[in-house]
Amino acid sequence: MEIFYVDRKQAARWPLPGGPDIAGVLNYRSLPDGMPVLLDEQMLPVEPVCGWFRALAFENKQPETMRAYAYIVRRLVAFLAERGTDLPSATEADLIAYRRARTELEDCPVDEGTWDREGVVIDRIYSYLLDQGLVERRPFRMVGSGPRRRSSLRSGVRREMQVRHMTVEQYLFFRDVGLGGQLPDGSVNEGFRGRAPHRNRAALELALLTGMRLQEWSTLLLPELGVGVRRRGDPAEFELQKCAKYELARDVYVPPAALAMVENYLLLERPESVEASAASLARRRSELFVVNAINHEQGRLHGVFEGRRRSFRVSAMDPALRRVTVAESEQGLESLAVFVGHGGLMLGPSRWDQIRTDAWRRMRDYADHPVAPMLPMRPWRFHDARHTFALQLLKYLQRTRVQREVERDRARGMATLGEHISLNPVLTVQRRLGHLRTSSTYTYLRYLEDPMNYVDKAFAGWGEHDGATYADIALQALASKREEAAGAEAR
Repeated sequence: MEIFYVDRKQAARWPLPGGPDIAGVLNYRSLPDGMPVLLDEQMLPVEPVCGWFRALAFENKQPETMRAYAYIVRRLVAFLAERGTDLPSATEADLIAYRRARTELEDCPVDEGTWDREGVVIDRIYSYLLDQGLVERRPFRMVGSGPRRRSSLRSGVRREMQVRHMTVEQYLFFRDVGLGGQLPDGSVNEGFRGRAPHRNRAALELALLTGMRLQEWSTLLLPELGVGVRRRGDPAEFELQKCAKYELARDVYVPPAALAMVENYLLLERPESVEASAASLARRRSELFVVNAINHEQGRLHGVFEGRRRSFRVSAMDPALRRVTVAESEQGLESLAVFVGHGGLMLGPSRWDQIRTDAWRRMRDYADHPVAPMLPMRPWRFHDARHTFALQLLKYLQRTRVQREVERDRARGMATLGEHISLNPVLTVQRRLGHLRTSSTYTYLRYLEDPMNYVDKAFAGWGEHDGATYADIALQALASKREEAAGAEAR
């Protein structure tokens, strides 16, 4: 069984001689690009799986989500086939056997959190089969009630979001040593062989000072930052929607400090990449969205895409369209992406992950340097800058709210509902982060204090007794007992 994905461009590039117009069929069936298609050994669609993915695509499910679902369902279907059954005919015993195989019997068993995510997918595909009348009932029991109702395959354990944040020393070490290639003392590292340090440092700075996710800041276009029209030293603000998680729209504020680092990259490194890639982009002109007019007031781009005139609102452009968005420049075609890589186009998630991995390796090389901060066991992620943004903003807003409440108490005034909402730190951070639920933002409240500090302070002095630690006392007691035992044997 193989997984393929709908791709109109590939279909147009490899037409079947004398065969049907594949792109026309895809358009007629309204099958979106990125939708998974599972084919068996005879290259025939595997049903009812393909029907389920078609339903998900019509529900506007993101291609990345459907891709993850496809691998989960393929594993399940293959496992059931080995047991001589399929999805509509599977029993609860078959699914429990699959759970045991994934969590216990495989060479590298998955943890409960990973299995629970697979359990959600299994629950959803059987809900589809039930709605379509392909099964009379789910082959597993449903337990709980209301919002907590779930399938018996899942553990039911509610797991919190993992929050990892950096101190300012750790952040600067990540930015300047890991991504920038400097030495820990701030001097130039003559042996640095990395690429585009200004770009990588600017990306992390943007992630920290805006709280954006990787897909959000890595797909930014130059017009969103007001490049070419914004005065130097001014902040920028734009609407984020299509590239946001759940496509939940919000306004993003970019402070001058982040923009200053981005402008350094645009001045020092980006022109070289643009010039080197102009010829290759020119050869791909027919595949690109060539912009010839930018309306900054309306936030729209006008140009030619797929052979006809098009106009898009920037906030409504998805990552795939942004990656092929270019404009005419003195050197030829130039990507409108803020951060560009080899070939002159926007860097993808895998490339950013490689950049982060290389940065972590450099940080580990200097972990024993006297001025190096403590590094965690697990590598830093770009997403940890978002957590750091949330915690620092939450701390500041809480201090500000306390100060205002003290001032209001002195004036003996009453807080209005509007003041309560506008000054509520959690609600403010929720809006800035684009969280769908307030409960996600409340998780950060548990990380406002660093346990390494308050635990050490709480037990200061407990580890010593008359100048000796409890470990020293225990060793001495053990040695005394051994001496007594040796004396008894000698007698």
